Amino acid sequence: MTSPAPLTRPARLAPGARVAVVAPSGPVPEDRLEAGLDILLGWGLEPVVEPQVRSVHGQFDYLAGSDAERADGLQRAWCDPSVDAVLCARGGYGAQRMADLLDWDAMRAAGPKVFVGYSDITALHEAFAARLGLATLHGPMVAAADFLKSVRAQDHLKATLFAPETVQTITSVGGGRPLVGGTARGVTLGGCLCLLAADLGAPHARPSAAGGLLCLEDTGEETYRIDRYLTQLLRAGWLDGVSGILLGSWEECDAYDGLRVLLADRLGGLGVPIVEEFGFGHCEGALTIPFGIPGELDADAGTLTLDVPALA
Repeated sequence: MTSPAPLTRPARLAPGARVAVVAPSGPVPEDRLEAGLDILLGWGLEPVVEPQVRSVHGQFDYLAGSDAERADGLQRAWCDPSVDAVLCARGGYGAQRMADLLDWDAMRAAGPKVFVGYSDITALHEAFAARLGLATLHGPMVAAADFLKSVRAQDHLKATLFAPETVQTITSVGGGRPLVGGTARGVTLGGCLCLLAADLGAPHARPSAAGGLLCLEDTGEETYRIDRYLTQLLRAGWLDGVSGILLGSWEECDAYDGLRVLLADRLGGLGVPIVEEFGFGHCEGALTIPFGIPGELDADAGTLTLDVPALA
């Protein structure tokens, strides 16, 4: 299989940019939302909160409103010509439920914009890549506790948004040792492992990670479940031809020493460079990783060097 093509990069932000905050998944605690908005204001941005962000589904309190409401909130923000970026307030669960309700033709017509999120937002990173051909940012969310309490996470996201050439080489902050040494080139993709496995067979899902630098992380999963997700991706052939792998955080999973053995068992046979504990995902101080950008992984040095800045 050929390497995936680099995706369209949206424009970087400048002071005064208008950014919309949306909640495609779970409901958002008001105190954390306000704290996140204060940070954005301190960066010189003009945040606007979609009304749906403060909603809670009448039957399923793990959803920020109905599927249609969450889809409408994201689409309204994206199609607003005054909005330069769309930032997710939090993850949780629910992005998959609303992804196919979006009017992708209308969103494509609205043009490229910055999109930021992680965790359950993995489902939307994949959809934005497949449906819009758009590079996105796997990074901290406005009302997430690990963003609010970490200056490092804030600073790295801010640099990526405003001056992406200053973080064109991303150096691991989590240890960054090689599980399998070597260097690899490819286009970045990935996110939360369980969401990538759940996307298999869905409409417009990415057929494989061939030619990619695949970023994987997860939270709150027992080792046997991580085994199951990886085995599912392997059996489906989704990992065939992957160029290299970056492993992020495994917060609230089993002890890493045991998990490391599993990761080596399931992924080591691919014969590609793999760096572990790179420092992105659900961990405190998480790095922002651009998706859809070509670059080089050096597993021994613990670095990801992008060919071009994440944003134009």
